[in-house]
Amino acid sequence: MYAFRCMRSVICCPPIMLATILCTSSVCWSDSISATKPIVKQQIDFEKTVLPIFVKHCLDCHGPDDREGGLRLTSRKNILLRNDSGEPAIVVGKSDQSILYHRISTQDEKEQMPPSDAGERLSSQEILILKQWIDQGANWPTESEEPKHWAYVPPVKNMPPVLKGQVRINNSIDSFIVEKLRSQETPLSQAAPASPAGLLRRVSLDLIGLPPTLEDVIAFEKNPSPKAYEKYVDSLLQSPRYGEKWARQWLDLARYADSNGFQADQLREMWLYRDWVIKSLNQDLPFDQFTIQQLAGDLLPQATIDQKIATGFHRCTTCNVEAGVDPEENRVNQIFDRVNATGLVWLGTTFECAQCHNHKYDPFSQQDYYQIFAFFNNTPLEVKQVGKSVTFEVTGPKLALPLDKKAEQSKDELTNQRLTIQTQLNARQKTLIESLPKWEETMLALLENSEESTKVPVTVQKILRTNSEKRTSKQKKELKSFQQKQDKAYSTLEKDLNRIRNALKALEPDTTLVMVEMSQPRMNHIFKRGDFLNKGAAVTPQTPDALHPLKTNRKPDRLAFAKWLVARENPLVARVTVNRWWSQFFGHGIVATQEDFGSQGDAPTHPELLDWLAVEFMEHNWSMKHIHKMIVMSATYQQSSKVTPALLEVDPYNQLYTRGPRLRLAAESIRDNALVISGLLSTKMGGPPVYPPQPKGLWRHVGRNAPKYLTSTTEDRYRRGVYVIWRRSAPYPSFTNFDAPDRGSCVINRSRTNTPLQALTLLNDPAYIEIAVGLAKRLATKDVASNLSDRERVTYAFRLCVARKPKTEEVDLLTKVFQQELKYFQEHPQAAQKLISAENRPEGVGATRMAAWLYIANILLNLDETITKG
Repeated sequence: MYAFRCMRSVICCPPIMLATILCTSSVCWSDSISATKPIVKQQIDFEKTVLPIFVKHCLDCHGPDDREGGLRLTSRKNILLRNDSGEPAIVVGKSDQSILYHRISTQDEKEQMPPSDAGERLSSQEILILKQWIDQGANWPTESEEPKHWAYVPPVKNMPPVLKGQVRINNSIDSFIVEKLRSQETPLSQAAPASPAGLLRRVSLDLIGLPPTLEDVIAFEKNPSPKAYEKYVDSLLQSPRYGEKWARQWLDLARYADSNGFQADQLREMWLYRDWVIKSLNQDLPFDQFTIQQLAGDLLPQATIDQKIATGFHRCTTCNVEAGVDPEENRVNQIFDRVNATGLVWLGTTFECAQCHNHKYDPFSQQDYYQIFAFFNNTPLEVKQVGKSVTFEVTGPKLALPLDKKAEQSKDELTNQRLTIQTQLNARQKTLIESLPKWEETMLALLENSEESTKVPVTVQKILRTNSEKRTSKQKKELKSFQQKQDKAYSTLEKDLNRIRNALKALEPDTTLVMVEMSQPRMNHIFKRGDFLNKGAAVTPQTPDALHPLKTNRKPDRLAFAKWLVARENPLVARVTVNRWWSQFFGHGIVATQEDFGSQGDAPTHPELLDWLAVEFMEHNWSMKHIHKMIVMSATYQQSSKVTPALLEVDPYNQLYTRGPRLRLAAESIRDNALVISGLLSTKMGGPPVYPPQPKGLWRHVGRNAPKYLTSTTEDRYRRGVYVIWRRSAPYPSFTNFDAPDRGSCVINRSRTNTPLQALTLLNDPAYIEIAVGLAKRLATKDVASNLSDRERVTYAFRLCVARKPKTEEVDLLTKVFQQELKYFQEHPQAAQKLISAENRPEGVGATRMAAWLYIANILLNLDETITKG
């Protein structure tokens, strides 16, 4: 069995040669059978005659498992698709114009199919059968179509299984999970419930990304009832911290950053989009509207400011402003990124595989790719040349927030003042120019006085002594500037003007990058091999045939596409979305390959549960909080995370959910968690990015004209990680060490590594040292008046960090460490004073005790249990 793998030789032919082949097809293509006696033409039976030929000769390379040259001979639809050459394999009713017929009948060994070195060629009779089949219309019975992959069939909400016996069933999730446990060769059972302290910490970290207060933990330990747990869950869902936590994952998908990327990597304003995401998640904006506003908020009727800001999702792309960049190539690359990100985020589909050729495994052709591309291809250039230089800067549509009435009034008043002072300054400047000769005479006379001459710069003295006709333009400019500085009236006016300019600058509205549709649509083509300079057939905006049809009464645009995405008929969006959320709670999705629901991705471990959740999601107004509550209220989620050797043997990756989740926190949550423990966290929300402490000099080593990293000195240095400045070429270092991406592209699922560098970060990073000092202060000053013992303070510290009560041996060990360090610092007070600065020594607590508590704080913040939910 052989195939059309050398189709690329035609594709790569020079245009003139290819045109020659096509134009002379009627003469040349049938030479190999011209001497064959014609057979009686009768209706070709596809099943009996054509399909066996494909199976025998072609399907190894052009079947369901491979797609050489972009061609798959598995259905009539596939054979009529444009292959990698940009043309279909057959032209229905015209064998003489069909590449397939040419390749099987040619005598040219470089073009013939199957290749000469691959085995037996088609017989003359087989070639004539295919020729006649094409000429008769290439009939292909529907029963011969390949079966649809499970992900492209709309989900159905089956009734949850009814289970008997002693099982904990809190909701439908548990029914599906327990049924799978019982169906194993050796039936499995649920794990015991998690401890009250462990469960409260787990759900708090999962829903808001912060640990519970010790008071909440103790209260729940006293009353660990389902009602008390649900009440706590509801409070977390209503907390403004919820949106901050879940925005982190969405910003990874949106490739959100505060810089352009590439070598220059200059900063830009995008934080209004980040704040919109947080606000929308807190409001539980229905996911269908969440989608529509981000993809096409600008096209909604009477679009609001927020809906326009939402379109920042697709303005988060990287932007190349390096010298010599091709602006059009940069724009095309940004649209590639928008198509690819849309496919990954909403459809769980690797669309980028179809950028250069038909998808090898999934039912998406290169034509499908560029038809989706056409939806996004009506935006203007997003870079502009700086003057006549070879450098560029980011431009494109920006949205400025409107000022309130008071600010607008102040702006008008300041503008009028600026105009008035500018007029006065111009008049004074004219006067100074007219008086310049007389002023020069006066200055020359002053130079004769040695005392007065010291007040005049040497360079100005030299200019004054130079004949005015021989002065360079640079000298004239310097002399003019000196004259203006010497004039009190001019200097006063100039200071007033600068003050007003600064005041006006402070009133400038915040801006953000947004999407805007061009009034005149661009022409759209397939790019051969993905090369934007090599245009193929023209295409128009359209959705893939493999999915549900696009329904619109208007010209297809981004808004129609966004609505198509979240139509109830779409088999992918709801599945992909709930699967991604599920992975945040359990560490992996029901479909492990969250970015790939196609034929090469993993099959769902619990398909009925996935479909049930997807339909439940849509039926409940696309509510994210509804699904999240269902998950955390399930008995499956509330299981203990303890694992036994037997469980590791049968369920090593917890794909059957034989136990609760135990996962290391995300990079931002590790820092947020530590800030809460230390008592330093600021809950201030929104606004421009913040600059917490980081090792000095990192930004100076990347980018051109790198911006300065001005470490925040106010509460901003202790705000949540979602607000930290994100420069793509140098992300916040402790985040990078804990697997945060640079966000140069869409990231569906962060990796989770375990490296020595992570321990060193928690022990030595400036930010974590500062956090440890904060925790040490909290421990040293805890109930000072009540004379708490060191053991009690150690117990308090332990519970702050991991919620649970420590074991006796754990308290013994930490108390021993504290006493050892205290003794050392008492013997070496200078070491304590060097370690603990004066401002970090609370009243009534000496440097020696603070230094000893700092060691305890450092140990506890670096515990695996502290940075792990479980």
